[in-house]
Amino acid sequence: MRRINKVAVLGSGIMGSGIACHLANAGFSVLMMDMLPKNLTEDQSKNSQARNAVAAKALKQAMKSKPAPLFTADMADRITIGNFEDDLEKIKDYDWIIEVIVERLDIKQSLFEKVDQYRAKGSVVSSNTSGIPIHMMAQGRSEDFKKHFLGTHFFNPPRYLRLLEIIPTADTDEAVVEFFMEFGQTNLGKETVRCKDTPAFIGNRIGVSSMAKVFELTRELGLRLHEVDKLTGPAIGRPKTGTFRLGDLVGLDTAVKVMKGLQERCPDDQEIQKMEIPEFLNYLVENEYLGNKSGQGFYLKTDEKDDKGRSVILELNLESLEYEKAPSSDIQSLKTSKQIEDVPRRLQALWKMDDKGAELIRRSLAFTFLYSANQIPEISENIYSIDQALKAGFAWNYGPFEYADIIGVDKMIEIGQQMGMDVPEWITAYQNSDADKFYKIQENTPHYYDLKDQDYKKIPGTGDQIKMAWFKSKEPVFSNDELVLHDIGEGVLGLEFTSKSNTIGEGILRGIGESIDLAESGDWKGLVIANDAKNFTVGANLMLIGSLAFQQEFDELHMAVKLFQDTSMRIRTSKIPVVAATQGYVFGGGCEFVMHTDSTIASAESYIGLVEVGVGLLPGGGGSKEFAVRAADEYAGSLVPNNILMDWFKVVAMGEVSTSAHEAIRYGYLNKKDKIVMQQDDRITLARHQVLDLADGYVAPTVRNDIKVLGRSGLGTLELGINELRLGRYASEHDAKIASKIAHVLCGGDLSAPQEVSETYLLDLEREAFLSLCTEQKTLERIQHMLETGKPLRN
Repeated sequence: MRRINKVAVLGSGIMGSGIACHLANAGFSVLMMDMLPKNLTEDQSKNSQARNAVAAKALKQAMKSKPAPLFTADMADRITIGNFEDDLEKIKDYDWIIEVIVERLDIKQSLFEKVDQYRAKGSVVSSNTSGIPIHMMAQGRSEDFKKHFLGTHFFNPPRYLRLLEIIPTADTDEAVVEFFMEFGQTNLGKETVRCKDTPAFIGNRIGVSSMAKVFELTRELGLRLHEVDKLTGPAIGRPKTGTFRLGDLVGLDTAVKVMKGLQERCPDDQEIQKMEIPEFLNYLVENEYLGNKSGQGFYLKTDEKDDKGRSVILELNLESLEYEKAPSSDIQSLKTSKQIEDVPRRLQALWKMDDKGAELIRRSLAFTFLYSANQIPEISENIYSIDQALKAGFAWNYGPFEYADIIGVDKMIEIGQQMGMDVPEWITAYQNSDADKFYKIQENTPHYYDLKDQDYKKIPGTGDQIKMAWFKSKEPVFSNDELVLHDIGEGVLGLEFTSKSNTIGEGILRGIGESIDLAESGDWKGLVIANDAKNFTVGANLMLIGSLAFQQEFDELHMAVKLFQDTSMRIRTSKIPVVAATQGYVFGGGCEFVMHTDSTIASAESYIGLVEVGVGLLPGGGGSKEFAVRAADEYAGSLVPNNILMDWFKVVAMGEVSTSAHEAIRYGYLNKKDKIVMQQDDRITLARHQVLDLADGYVAPTVRNDIKVLGRSGLGTLELGINELRLGRYASEHDAKIASKIAHVLCGGDLSAPQEVSETYLLDLEREAFLSLCTEQKTLERIQHMLETGKPLRN
């Protein structure tokens, strides 16, 4: 059985260091090496530190970059650095050697010749190339090398973009390919997509062609950059970068290089050959305006501030090639896109509109669909690999064939033919078949339309994965306006938030209680709280809290906070096990729920935090109480409990948000009862397994009465620290007031001596403190500012 424990990364540039960091995230020992520095002095040439300077500098830069490539900074300890001259022979002890050096075939071949000399037989060798044919790099190598050689193309940044393209050659052992398809998914948390050894593989072949088409349509339709970025971004279920901001992010020189490379290597691709690099793009590259890495590209960030204190960003006028402020847009389709929350419904509405924004959407989506369809079977034998590559590589919500399911194949073809595009025979056969969708859910698992057999088949790699969307065709066990309760199999219930951004309002709070009641009274083994959204939840419904506070409806506000606390405690004391499965933002009330479950299965990319101080409040749904409980559990046997208290206090008082689930353990949001998974698509399945493991002989926790609090001795320590921050102007007067309220709860109030108290007592203190802050004018100002701008106010 093949195992990988140690990985050698050859090359330490942006991609090499990023890959090395992500491999360290996954728990592997990594050797990252690069060339010797140029012009070493005689003394430096004898010094290993000087000889490893290229790799050392790259790792240091990677650790400073944002977003962070490592889950926690100390994971860099798993990375050892070296150089090709002194350390290449060490690869004999490594299970996987991945090359990430300059994109030149001769240099890669030269390096692989040396790798072939030193590697152990059976070790895997791969290249991260995005443009050079994989088979050409293995020419002249030993049979064992060729058998264990393939392409493993990560997307940048390697930690965050989930696509990992696996590209075998004709000589690659099929067992190696199958291993990496599973290894990349399970161990690295990637969406592994098998690709053919064709130019730009799948992701960049489709993605860059689509980008080039949008460049062309922008000029033709007379649209502005910011309009296009919104229309090809959030409006159609894609990231805010849209098209032009994505170009700035990737690097405009890189975009041009890939476009030219495709034209050179795809002589028979009609659409690629028709593609022209626009004058405005050539202008930017010639002037070295390459995007984010050079400080300007399609956009230019200035030092000027607007009336809300934000940096003024100028955009390129494609006619004059001058930078200017983006004028307001009167495109109706843009306005409509903001009014319809559900993306499929939004797309269907936009498709019918008659303005240049809708025309851009129609023509760009139709192009991508038919272009993708025409690349089968050249780049892939199936539709799902193309959709998976575009979603995982570019963070699209939908792939080309999923967009066709939403809009309708006939409508896509109509627009495509108007643009002079060919319709492949297999699409015509699909239209003439009994199939009405490219994808269907059958037996609670996703199936795709197989163009060879003209029938539906299960998508490989989904295994036992669970997604809440797969149960939507069945009658729910229970539902209200903000949540749905599904039967997810094996006697386990799945509770899914359905409110906007999964904000927690009264519907979710009451719905959780009703769902637990239903589970306890029925023949259910437990409950999983999870959803398929990008974020688990952004927290409580701030609009509701703010409205009650502004109107001074304090009785209703008191009841709302009490309901939140009661819901958290209902999760804690349920007679059946409750397990959460998280991803993305787990803020405020969502964090409080997680802290009260029996266990949490957290995607490594879970960003968890009690963020209430940002709006002038403290955690009021049991979070402040829970930090007092967890601090108390750590006091046992300690001679300096005040130091422990200070550590817990800092986290909640500063509103710390973890940059990974691993960091959430350090902050105390997660603990030993919780588990972290690399592959986020496995989390709901694992949560169900956890419920089943806990269900046998499950005994419900009771409300605790043994929580040690430090009273005045703890308050004195915390107030001293708060005062120093205030005097040093690191905290405003209102920041200090909020911090003092938090300290009051964590210390159990103004008690004369340390003593044991109950959870109920602490919840009362927490609720009282929360309500008192709701009467503060500066808190109301912070709430209003957050609602209006989405950003915190320091006042």
